[in-house]
Parts: sequence; C-alpha cells; structure tokens
Amino acid sequence: MPAFVIMVAVTGYPILQAIWNSFYSYRLTDPQSRHFTFLGNYGVALTDSVFWAAVGVTALITVITVVIEFFLGMVIAMVMHKIVIPRRTLRTIVLIPYAIITVVSAFAWFYAFRTDTGYINHWFSWVPGISANTDWFGGFWGSIFVICLSEIWKTTPFMSLLLLAGLAQIDTSMEEAAEVDGATYWQRLTRVILPNMKAAIMVALLFRTLDAFRIFDNIFIMTGGANNTSSLSMLTYNQTIDRVEIGMGSALAVLLFLFVLLIAWIFVRAFKVDLAGGRS
Repeated sequence: MPAFVIMVAVTGYPILQAIWNSFYSYRLTDPQSRHFTFLGNYGVALTDSVFWAAVGVTALITVITVVIEFFLGMVIAMVMHKIVIPRRTLRTIVLIPYAIITVVSAFAWFYAFRTDTGYINHWFSWVPGISANTDWFGGFWGSIFVICLSEIWKTTPFMSLLLLAGLAQIDTSMEEAAEVDGATYWQRLTRVILPNMKAAIMVALLFRTLDAFRIFDNIFIMTGGANNTSSLSMLTYNQTIDRVEIGMGSALAVLLFLFVLLIAWIFVRAFKVDLAGGRS
C-alpha cells in the first residue's frame, strides 16, 4: 500500500494535471490570455497533417525496430539458452549495449555516421551508394535508417533477455519427445517452443512496442526532427518546451498516452494470455 500511494502521487498527479491543462488555450509566456477551450486543442491536433505525419514516423520506427529486435533477440536468446559455459559472462556481454544511457548511445551513433567526424563512410566506402561524402542525415530515409539502427543495437539485449526467460520455462522433455517422434527443427520451434513461451513473447513485444512508440532521445540528438523525422514525443516536446504552448503540449501528451493504452489493449486482446497464471 505505501508503494501504491507513492506511485499514484508521483504519476497520477502529473497525468491529471496534463489532462486539465489540455482543456485550456494556455501559453506560458502569456498566462493572462489563458481560456477554456474544452476539446479545442484535441480538434486542432487531430485535424493537423503535422500531427499525423509524426504519428506515421513513430509507427514506422516502432514497426521496423520491434520486428528486427524480435528476430535478433530470439536468435540471441536461443544461443544463450544452449550455451552452458560461460553463460553468465555471455549474458553480461550481450547486455552491455542496454546498460549504456540512451543519450550517450545516440551521440555515439550520430558522430559515427557524420561526414566530418564519422568512420562509417570510410569503412563501407566499398558498398555501392556509400562514399566519403554520403550525408546520412541529409534526407528522410538515411536519418530513419541510423535512428532505427541505433535503437535496435541498444534495445535488442532487453528483448533477448525477456525471451530467454520464456525459453527457460519450457520443459525440455517436450522438445525431446517431439524430436523422437521425428519432428523437424522448424516443427519443434513452431509447435512446441513458441506456443509454450507465448506469455514471454507478449511481454517482450508489448514492452518494446510501448518503449519504441515513445522514442525521443535518438531523434532529438541526431536530427532534432529535421527531414520530417519528428516523432509524436518530439512534437510534444516542441510544443511544450520550445513554444511553451502548455495547453497544446498537454493535449499531445494525453493523445500519446491514449495511443500507448490502445497498443497495450490490442496486445492483451490479441495474445489472450493470462499473465498471472502464465497460461493462455
């Protein structure tokens, strides 16, 4: 109960305050002109092409990173699950990227791909389309590529760790029985392994999807939203911090919160997993 009270006090009040502010046209530099608009800010946001462009960019980055991270994380998890010695050392090495602060990781990838301080262009100059003067941050797709690559590098270990926990819960006797019955590796994977780690897969995909949908740090460091790479979190930041439009920024924050709730609801309904009991 004490922990619950603290959590409500720390998270509940800002959420309610944001909802309340979203009903007002409120600019921090002009508090006297504050007036009640009810759903006016939401109407402006939902009918603005900039908002939907940010939602599209956010969804694009989320889909690309989560899909690739799942496949890479599954491979890494299966390797770590089979290796006995040195298991702890291998897990520690795999988790190193996730331990690095996101801002530090973003700066490292940013400087690596820049034309003046980077080394990527020199290392991969033999690849068609890449030269010493290739400007990765000069266009939309180049920027998205680097942003997604940095996100995948950092958070794949987290995905693999969650999937590894699911692999550890599978009874090996079921795999052995399937192998004795003549099942191929693909059949054992699709009919024994994956169905029995359904809960772990849902948790891994849900956590990473929610985290990826709120992406901010990498975009802020690498492009600052240039080349139409602004995410929904970046758009909220620009309205709240740069333009000090507290009302509109709060409305965008509430919409982001609602998107997160919608994603969580879709995952729970789609997987139909009882997380309390770990059974479908």
